[in-house]
Amino acid sequence: MTQTAGQTPAPAGLAADEAAETLDELTGYRLRIVQPKHGYRFSVDPLLLAAFARVKPNERAIDLGTGCGIVPLLLARLEPSAQVTGVEFQPVMSDIALRNVAGNGLGEQVGIVEGDILSLKGEFPVSSFDLVLSNPPYRRPETGKVSPRAGRDGARHETTATLADFLSAAKYLVKESGRICFIYHTCRLAELMAQAAQQKLAVLRLRMVHGSIAADARMFLVELRKGRAGELKVEPPLLVRGENGGYSEEKLRIYRGMAEENRLPAD
Repeated sequence: MTQTAGQTPAPAGLAADEAAETLDELTGYRLRIVQPKHGYRFSVDPLLLAAFARVKPNERAIDLGTGCGIVPLLLARLEPSAQVTGVEFQPVMSDIALRNVAGNGLGEQVGIVEGDILSLKGEFPVSSFDLVLSNPPYRRPETGKVSPRAGRDGARHETTATLADFLSAAKYLVKESGRICFIYHTCRLAELMAQAAQQKLAVLRLRMVHGSIAADARMFLVELRKGRAGELKVEPPLLVRGENGGYSEEKLRIYRGMAEENRLPAD
């Protein structure tokens, strides 16, 4: 589980309140993660995405909009032979991601690139990666509540790039028959399906994420591929909470780093 372990010194040049950070621990993955105390903080979404993606030995993976670097760090722990890159356009967050990589001793396995996904064609050759992941901003500009905290809206609202841009970048970066895995808000599901068809990306797996068995789905996990046709497989729903109101067994396994497809070696 994620636990607050303390605070780290504030980076220079920012107001003390804006620059305050926490040091959180994901014990099941042997990770210690620096995060903004008041800015954008990751939730369960990246853990669900990492488990859904099923990173394979020796794969090259890239995470678009990596924030504090949580997805690359999870993938590195789940598969020690994988090489993972995170892309983040907010300088403050890319700096935090770099510090998280170094702080967890994963500098030889994980790299962080500061930049916008619209400029990635200048950073990487086409078809450079086996796996592309993303948890794109799901709110369109000028919709939803605006957070007073610095950094949160850049992660939640589309700013320089749209969903179509994220899919286009993923298609450019992934190899033929490589995998693209997103986690996204259900209000944009129809749009994602339409964009995937327009960009000739096959939707092969879909899994809805529900807060409980009685709740509407709030998020969905999807796997797309280029250069391959296939029938869509709709997987059983992922429940965050079980019938007794506590966390479901699957969510607990994912938190502990023990998803069946990605079991960590014992210490």
